[in-house]
Order: sequence, then C-alpha cells, then structure tokens
Amino acid sequence: MSRNRRLKLQIFRVAVFLVLGAFFLLPIGAMFEFSTRGVTDTAPRTLNAWLTIGQTPDLVAAILASLGLAVLTSLGMLLLLVPTMIWIRLRLPYLTRAMEFLCLLPLTIPAIVLVAGLAPIYLWMNLNINDSILTLAFVYLILVLPFAYRALFTGLAAIDVKTLAEAARSLGANWGTVMLRVIVPNMSVAILNACLLSVAVVLGEFTIANLLNYVNLQVAIALLGRANATVSIAVAVASLLFAFILLVILSFAGRPRARVHLEDTGLPYPGAAGGGLR
Repeated sequence: MSRNRRLKLQIFRVAVFLVLGAFFLLPIGAMFEFSTRGVTDTAPRTLNAWLTIGQTPDLVAAILASLGLAVLTSLGMLLLLVPTMIWIRLRLPYLTRAMEFLCLLPLTIPAIVLVAGLAPIYLWMNLNINDSILTLAFVYLILVLPFAYRALFTGLAAIDVKTLAEAARSLGANWGTVMLRVIVPNMSVAILNACLLSVAVVLGEFTIANLLNYVNLQVAIALLGRANATVSIAVAVASLLFAFILLVILSFAGRPRARVHLEDTGLPYPGAAGGGLR
C-alpha cells in the first residue's frame, strides 16, 4: 500500500472514530450535565443526585435485583447453550438449523405477547412457589437466547471442534473433560461476549418487568424520574458507565496471552536441527 493511501485510510479511521465517539459521548455528556445541575439555573454544580443513589433504599434494591438477574441469566444461558451447541456440533450437526431457529425465535415475538402468555404462569408461581423478582431470570433467559447464540456460534465456528474432541478422546478424556477443559477454553472470548450481551439485555429490560409488576433497574429509573429527574438521569448514566467498564474488562480479558518463548522453556524450535517435529 502506498504512503498516500495509508494516510487517507488513517484520516478516514480518525474521522469515523470522532463521529461515532461524538454520537455516543454527546448524549451521555448532556445527561451528566443535567444530573449535576443545582436547584436553580444560577446555583453551582453539585453531585447530590449521584450521592442520593446510595441513599435511596428502593433504588438500591432494584439495582441489586437487576445485577442478580444478570448473573442468574448469564449462568443459565451458559449452562443451557454451551453444552447443547457443542454436542450438536460434534454429534448432531443436522440439528444446527433447528437449534438456530429456536434460539432466534424470541426476536420475532413482541414482549407484550410474551407477557400475555407468561402472566398466568407467574401468577401461579407467585401464589404457590415464590414471588421473588429473581424468577424473571426464566423470561430473561429466553430474551438473551438470540444474542448469546450468535456470539457462541461465532466462537465455535472459529475453532476445529471435531479435531480437538477426537484428540482429547484419543488421550482418554471423557466428554465432560473435553467440553470443560478443551473446547470451552478455546472459545473463552465468545463466552465473554455472550455474557456481556446477556448482562446488557437484562440491565436494559423494562417492558416485561413493568407489565409483570416487578421493579428492576429500568422500572425504578422510570418511577424515580417522576419524582426526581436528576437522580434518575444519574442512575441511567451510572448504568451506561457500568456497561462501558464491562466492555473494557472484556477487551483486556479477550486479548491472547503472551506466548512463552521456546528458548525460555528449554524446548527446541519446531523444525530446528535435531529437534524438528516428525
């Protein structure tokens, strides 16, 4: 590539980065500016709205409930999808299309339709089992299936699952060991992506929780906005910052580990004289 083309490509990348950065950061900056306003226009800036977040018991309970739902949903998603997708890829490849159809089906079903079908079930559960908000994890597991499936499918497609499984089985590993210690570590980035998408969906969900009369983070923000708009905006900004921190953690966790130099291990290089692989 010529020097002129490289320069144009670099300018294009910087321009796209600035435009997209402004698209995301300007609304967040405006929200932060609004949350720090004083009582009057001439009053100095204050962080009282941010300090009030931890002093509102109902809001703290809603935040903890949403975080608990995010954890339960992510764990349930991994326990349901990862073994099933690995087994289908290894033993039942003809079911791939059916699996994809079932996992992507929730995208075509409106939330109001899900609530209409699930309301009698949740009424029975509240009366006979438990009325905890954590039971919403069953519904959220359905909601995150399309996003988590695509992330995990991409991770599985990037590795040779059959070769890894056959090599591990030839060395005496059982199927549990093959999945947990051979295949899962090779798709760790896809699993992190699926978990991040699940957490984002759960933390941003409003319709189902509101219609089923549960108070999660988004419902609490909506209720709080009627009484104190600055605090509700502060909570919204805090939730966005939390998602951003998760993205940063994912970017660092998804980096490949530094390769150990072969001379540090005392092993010969492949193909070296007297030490090549045959």
